[in-house]
Amino acid sequence: MREIETGTGDLLAHVERGVGVVTLNRPERRNALTQEMLSALATVLPELAAAEDVRAVVLTGAGPAFCAGGDVKAFAARGGEGGGTTVPHEERIRRQQAMQRATVGCLYDFPKPTVAALTGAAAGAGLGFALACDLRIGHAKTVFATAFGKVGLSGDYGATWLLSRLVGPARARRAMFLGERIDAATAERWGMLDWVVEADEVAGFALTTAAELAAGSPESLAAIKQNLLDAQRFDLVDAMDREVPRHLACGLTDNHKEAVQAFVEKRPPVFS
Repeated sequence: MREIETGTGDLLAHVERGVGVVTLNRPERRNALTQEMLSALATVLPELAAAEDVRAVVLTGAGPAFCAGGDVKAFAARGGEGGGTTVPHEERIRRQQAMQRATVGCLYDFPKPTVAALTGAAAGAGLGFALACDLRIGHAKTVFATAFGKVGLSGDYGATWLLSRLVGPARARRAMFLGERIDAATAERWGMLDWVVEADEVAGFALTTAAELAAGSPESLAAIKQNLLDAQRFDLVDAMDREVPRHLACGLTDNHKEAVQAFVEKRPPVFS
């Protein structure tokens, strides 16, 4: 196992079994976001994307919650989310836009498969982090909540866009306007959870799933991920045109040759 220095105790990271495991680490505040946590995540994600010993990523939270989003208690202490700052409003906008791109945006566009291990609630901006991952695993008490309207905010970190894309505009409107908690059974039915397992199995199931992905052909997985992203951004003809160079490039790799030979020999492939 390789430990990764993040520069803050608010975010932990290590590599095992070919998987980069990133943990939001403020369990006493339900892993509410801090600038230190976000800055560290913005640094760690590109490192994991470039690391040769990392072929998949798990994002999880310490303790009984995944991420509560913004730290509402801290907001109250300083007189609101924007209280106590001397930074001009336009500069605050620019900084948060950049941070959102470097965290949720980076997760969504990540070149390797990403798995969210939802140990508990994903609320507010935490919803954006969960939905930006490719796959999500939870347990019977995992819940999702938009939460923004209940604290007089409108939503950030891509939660509205990601929710709309995943569950459809009608369900997204209901969730955003009313702030209703979405339980695990509903989330699984809506496609927000891919698996619901026992609470004490979430971390292990997520790591095993990510490790299985990490054992695959990296060229193939990267191309599949880009095809999936293109499917959200282009029409059918353009998406088909864009997938062909990737498909043919994969067909020239040693890993493809190994896979087809393993198929003929009726054995598992060993990818490099």
